[in-house]
Amino acid sequence: MGKYDELVIDGFERACAKYPDNTAIVYLGEKFSYIEIKSLVDRFATALFDLGVRKNHKVMLYISNCPQFIIGYFAAQRVGAVPVPVSPIYTPHEIKYLINDSGAETVLCQDTNFRYIKEVFSMTCLKWVIVTNYVDLLPLYKKVFGALFDLVPRGSVEKSNNVHSFKKLIKKYPAQPPKLEINPKEHLGYILYTGGTTGFPKGCISTHTGIVSFVNEIRDVGEGYISDGKEVFIMVSPLFHQMSQGVILGMVLTRGNTAVLMPIPQVDSILAAIHRYKGTLFLGAPTLYRMILENDRLDQFDLNSLKYCWSGGDVLPLEVFKRWKEKFHVPIYQVYGSTEVGFTAMSPLDREPVPGTIGVPLPSRETLIVDPETLEEVQPGTPGELLVTSQYISTSYWKKPKETALSYVEIDGKTWYRMNDYVKMNSDGQLVYVDRSADIIKYKGYRVSCSEIEAVLQDHKAVIGACVVGVPDPRVGERIKAIVVLKEDVRGVSGYQLTKWCRDRLAPYKVPHYLEFRDMLPKSKVGKLLRREVRDEERRRISKKI
Repeated sequence: MGKYDELVIDGFERACAKYPDNTAIVYLGEKFSYIEIKSLVDRFATALFDLGVRKNHKVMLYISNCPQFIIGYFAAQRVGAVPVPVSPIYTPHEIKYLINDSGAETVLCQDTNFRYIKEVFSMTCLKWVIVTNYVDLLPLYKKVFGALFDLVPRGSVEKSNNVHSFKKLIKKYPAQPPKLEINPKEHLGYILYTGGTTGFPKGCISTHTGIVSFVNEIRDVGEGYISDGKEVFIMVSPLFHQMSQGVILGMVLTRGNTAVLMPIPQVDSILAAIHRYKGTLFLGAPTLYRMILENDRLDQFDLNSLKYCWSGGDVLPLEVFKRWKEKFHVPIYQVYGSTEVGFTAMSPLDREPVPGTIGVPLPSRETLIVDPETLEEVQPGTPGELLVTSQYISTSYWKKPKETALSYVEIDGKTWYRMNDYVKMNSDGQLVYVDRSADIIKYKGYRVSCSEIEAVLQDHKAVIGACVVGVPDPRVGERIKAIVVLKEDVRGVSGYQLTKWCRDRLAPYKVPHYLEFRDMLPKSKVGKLLRREVRDEERRRISKKI
C-alpha cells in the first residue's frame, strides 16, 4: 500500500475517532459534532444501499452548501458509489446532459430544484430522486421560525415511488452501512464537471488515491501553522467546486476542525459569521475579497480572529492584496489547480506570499513550462504554458476521447495535462501567473468555457456563428461578451432574445453580459475561429477607454 492508498472518508473517520465531540459543522446557527455527522453518513449510506445503489453507481449532488452535501458525498463513497457534485443553479438543459453523461441513477437535490429534475426525469437514466431542503436537519423551532417569516426558500415536491425524502431515509435506517472491499487506487472517488472546449462540459475523474494525494499534501502545507481541533473555517466557496473540497478535507474535516457552512455567499452574513464564530481560516475568489473590502458595514464586525486566508479560482489583483493586508494585517495566500489534476500549487505558510505568484508545486505534482506551439521546455524565467503530471492523476476525461486528445499530451513517456495557463517560475521556486488561454473566462472565480456558450448560441436557428471572449473588469475578473453572426435571411432577432435563449440553457454565471452583432468573425486559413484575436481587440478597446 502506498502512502495515499486509502479511501477519502478514512481521514474523516480518524478525526471522528480522535475528536468525536468537536463541532464538525455549523450550519444556520446549528452545531453538528463529528460523531453526529458520522452517524448521519452511515445512516444515509445504509439507505442508499437498501435503495439499490451499488459499487460504481453515480450519485449526483445537486445541492447548495449544507450538511447534506457532506453526508451525501461521504455516504456515496461508503457504498462504493461515485459522487457527482454539480452546481445547484444549473438549468434543466444542463442538468439533463450531466445526468446522462455521468450515468447517474440517483440524485440528491433540494426541493427548490425538484421541478428541474421532474422536467428531465423521463429523458435521463435516473432511477431515484432523494429530496432535501435547507432546514431538514434543523430543530423544529428554527423550521417554524423560518416558515413564519418566510426566510427559507421552498419548492413543491410531488410524491412517487421514485421520489424519497432525505429526512425520512435517515430516520428510517440504522447506522449500519455494508462493509465493502474497495481498491482506492482503481475506484473513482468523484466525477467533477468543467467547461468543454468543444461545447459540452467534460467529466474530470479521480480515484480515491488521487484525491487523497492532494488532500494530504494540503494538510502538510498547514503543518506547524494550522492547529488540529481548534480552527474555525468559514466555508463560503461552493462545495461542488474541487478547490472547496480540497480545502475543507485537508484543513478541516481530517483535522478535527470546524466548518461554518454558508449556503448563500452574502457579504454581511459572511462578516457576521467570522465575527460570531471567531473564524480563523477563510477561502474565497478575488471578487469576494473585493466585495468584503468595499462593504460599507465592514467596520461593524470584528475580523481580528482571522489567521490564514486563501484565494483561488483566479489571480489576486495586487490592489486587493495590499488593501486586505493593510486592513486586517493578514496576507492572502494563493491556491492553484484545476478540476482535471486537483490542487497543483499552494503558497507556503512560512513566508509572506509574493503578489502575482500562485504557489509552490505540491510534491506529488510535476510541472513543465513549455512553448505552447512546439511543447519544448522554455528557458528558466521565460513564460510558457504550464503542463502538469503526477502518478496520481487521471490521464483522460470521462467518456470524452476528443477532449482528452486536445488537453493531454505525451512527453518523454509521461502524460501531461495542459493547464491552459501561461506562467513562469521565479528564483524562489514559485509559479508566477502571466496569462490564461483565450478559451477560458474567469468570472467571479468561475472558469467559464467560451466554447460551451458558443455552442448554445449556435443552437439558435437564427445564428450561424458566435465568438465568446472575456472583457477585463477589475470587480469580477472578466465579463462575458458574445459576438454573434446571424444567418443572411434572418430579420428581427434581438440581443434580448439571444440572452434569454442563453439564460434558459445556462447557469446564470455563464450568461453573456454583452452581446454584439457582426457580419463575420476572424478565421484562420483552415477555418478555425481566431478567438484570441477578438479577445486582444476587446482588451485594446478597454485600454483606450481607460
